[in-house]
Amino acid sequence: MKNTQDSIYKIITANGTGTGFKVEGYDFLITNFHVIQGSKTVAVEDHKHNRYLAKVAMVNPDVDLAFLAVEDLKTTKGSIQLVKDYKVANLDTVYINGFPFGMPFTVTEGIVSAVNQPMNGRNYIQTDAAVNPGNSGGPMLNKDGVLVGVTTSKFTQADNVGFGIPHTDVIKEINDYHFEDVKYRVKCNSCDHFTEEPSEFCPNCGANIDSSVFEEFEKSHFAQFTEEALTELGANPVLCRAGRDFWEFYQGSAIIRIFVVNNNYLFATSPLNILPKDQLEELLIYITENKVSPYQLGIYDNNIYLSYRTHLSDIYSERKEEIKNNLIHLALKADELDDFFQEQFGCKMSSESKTEETNLVETVQQAASHMEETPPDEQYADKTEKGSITDRLKKLKKLFEMDLITKEEYASTKKNILKEV
Repeated sequence: MKNTQDSIYKIITANGTGTGFKVEGYDFLITNFHVIQGSKTVAVEDHKHNRYLAKVAMVNPDVDLAFLAVEDLKTTKGSIQLVKDYKVANLDTVYINGFPFGMPFTVTEGIVSAVNQPMNGRNYIQTDAAVNPGNSGGPMLNKDGVLVGVTTSKFTQADNVGFGIPHTDVIKEINDYHFEDVKYRVKCNSCDHFTEEPSEFCPNCGANIDSSVFEEFEKSHFAQFTEEALTELGANPVLCRAGRDFWEFYQGSAIIRIFVVNNNYLFATSPLNILPKDQLEELLIYITENKVSPYQLGIYDNNIYLSYRTHLSDIYSERKEEIKNNLIHLALKADELDDFFQEQFGCKMSSESKTEETNLVETVQQAASHMEETPPDEQYADKTEKGSITDRLKKLKKLFEMDLITKEEYASTKKNILKEV
């Protein structure tokens, strides 16, 4: 079962998080319908915190299953086995895999308490393994990595029990789905017909269809405002979502969070660095001088934070564009400051910072080869003047980390790039 972890992903929507997974021999991800309900495009995150866009390709609300098409993961093979003749028995050991409450990947163990537990007109696998919100859509596996069922935690009235959609239901949905293109399709559970056009009735058998399954949830004004800022930053808002009116994304190595506090304040923050063991006096003096207005530097739980707060009513005022620019610049400033505190005060990066694992020898060789072929006056143009500001800053930082440019060149060029924002 150890090899299955890389086939399990966090599903992130504008309304919360869940889990999805890939099985052997199929390109799409499988999850619960209620995890992605109200969205036609969502984000999926792997165990290295890389995020990918996913299009909802099929939903069957009655069975609570959905298929997601992820173009960037089509060549990634699933390692979870789907065995048609597998028989589930009471007292079998099962493992719940997923991201409860949006936390990092976890596995809980339990036994099958009931193979066919009837609830709401359908039969489910019941287990005593811990199942929490966020586990929904994840795989319930045996010790060999064979799919037993799809975990669902939509039964809020359940206490100390978990439920799974039987693997036989998953097999049926896979066998019925035979499309090469990617379109949002709703399956009628009465006749197994798929429909693409919004309708209250199945065009094949006339069965009732809840028309809301064709609709996307409407974003709040605050969400629209925030996602406009993220778009101007060069980020894809879908990939930044972490729940209802909550965004979390990386700007370079710094993690940025934007959310609402007490239903009154827009709050943006980033954990930058861990406090060092020495040079504390000099560092604390710098922090208290607050040289980063309109942002605030602060310390919490041994971490240095960069934060920004404004009242929600301000986004309706004449300060709207100013606030939007402040959000954009906070992300850029956070990516700048975590390097600054590391270089000037010996602060380690926050445990939540993102570090890239690269083959430096190969990268340096490729960069050196390119520099030999490119005239000196064109080297910077090729590496820092093409693409978005975010891409240019990343490329510039990589050049500095590889010692291909000096510290002075790095600081000067970065300053010029930021002036263009």
